[in-house]
Order: sequence, then structure tokens, then C-alpha cells
Amino acid sequence: MLSYIHWNLNPYVLPGVLPVRWYGLLFMSGFVFGYYIIQSMYRREGKDLAALDNLSLYVGLGTILGARLGHCLFYEPAYYLSHPMQMLYIWEGGLASHGAVIGILLSTFLYGRRYPQTDFWFVTDRLVVVIALAGSLIRLGNLANSEIYGLPTSVPWAFVFERLGDGVPRHPTQLYESFYYMICFFVLYNIYRETDKAQQKGFLLGLFMVMIFGFRFIIEFWKENQVPMEVGFTLNMGQMLSIPVVLVGLGLMLRSREFASEKPTNTLKKDAIQK
Repeated sequence: MLSYIHWNLNPYVLPGVLPVRWYGLLFMSGFVFGYYIIQSMYRREGKDLAALDNLSLYVGLGTILGARLGHCLFYEPAYYLSHPMQMLYIWEGGLASHGAVIGILLSTFLYGRRYPQTDFWFVTDRLVVVIALAGSLIRLGNLANSEIYGLPTSVPWAFVFERLGDGVPRHPTQLYESFYYMICFFVLYNIYRETDKAQQKGFLLGLFMVMIFGFRFIIEFWKENQVPMEVGFTLNMGQMLSIPVVLVGLGLMLRSREFASEKPTNTLKKDAIQK
């Protein structure tokens, strides 16, 4: 008989001491690590660091509001439109990555209007690098919560999520996604550092959309449905929402050469010499 991994992590970091969940800690870690990485990008390209704190505020609000509204309107619209006040109950769970992307894009557009020296394309082409890292950490948070798990399987690395109480071994899809998103982070960061693609407006954003949501479409075949509404669907909601995102990403990559910056900044040239 196979000895599967029995998973029963307490979702609280210090149970009985502080009401801090692993999910919340990992979610916030994505923002903290992302802040310092974006800060290094701003320094490298000679941008005003004073505007960076405001970017964090814009992106933070865009992420949380977009993710929450995305879940409510994409996955459970009938319930939340009948109980609109409960859309505010974020602590009860329910965040959607597709909604987060919409919220982030809208917030960075508004940020670019206020700080034109760092326009929409400049911000998003660098922001997606750290969003991939944040996505990896958030999926580890989902694992800590024993949520967004996979279908039953007999593979040796299957997890038995004890909190479900069914004793069924399942694909640890949270780990699959976390590992893949971490790879995406390193790929995107390496492209940013070692090529001129960051100067082709929209390329990194488009590549992020294709890599992340292309994989999201595929991994959903190994995941349980998130809400009862999806039962009987040929493609679940996550897959249906991923298709247009991937198509938009491909379009951005194809058109990015038309929006290429005239020349790299002097800061970039100096950095390249020092490497």
C-alpha cells in the first residue's frame, strides 16, 4: 500500500497566540519581496523612488478589490448579487486571480495617469515579474489552508488532506502551481535583466499572461471544481477566463516591437558594464 503524504497543517502560524494565518503571511510576503525587487528596478533605470510607495498602495488595493470582486462576480454571482454587503467580507475567503489581474491593470493605469514619468507599460512590464513570485507564495498559502486541491489520484506524491475528512489521496495542485509560478518569476526576471525586452512595451506583460494563464488553463484539468456552478461544465470558470487572457497576451507580444523604446537608459548601460 502506498504511503501518501498526510497533510494537516494548522492554518494559523501561532495558534492560540496570534490570529495570523499562513495564507495571510505568505500573501503579504509577496508584496514585501515584490516591493524590494521593484525598488531595485527603479534604481537600475533611474526612476523616482518617491513614487514607489504610492505604487504599492495602488497595486495593493487593486489586487485585493479585484480578486474579491472577481470571485464574487465570476464564481458566485447569484449569491453575491443577492447579498452585496457580503462582498466586503474578505476574511471569509474567496479571491480570484483573474479578478486580481483586472484590478492590478486598472490600478496601474490610474497610477500612470498620476505619475506620467512611469507610464502604464513601464510599470506593468516590471510588475508582472514580481506578481509571478507573489502567485507562487499565494499557492503555498492555499496549501496551508488545504484549499484549491486536486482530483483523486494514486501517484506516489499524492496528498491526503486530513481537514477534508474523506481520506482520499489527491493531486497537490497547489504545489504544482507554486513551483511553476516560481519558474515563471525566474524566467521573467532573467529576461528583464539580460535582454532588451523590457524596452519593448507590453512584451513582458504579454509573456506573463501567456505563461501564467496558459498553465492555469491546463492545470484546471487536475483540480476539483471551486464552486457548484461549475459542475457539468466542459471547461470550468478558471479555464474560460484564461482563454481571453492568453489571447490578449499573444497580441501584446506580437505588437510589442511597435512600441519599443528608442534607447535603453544610461542607467541600464552602466549596469550592463558593471555586470
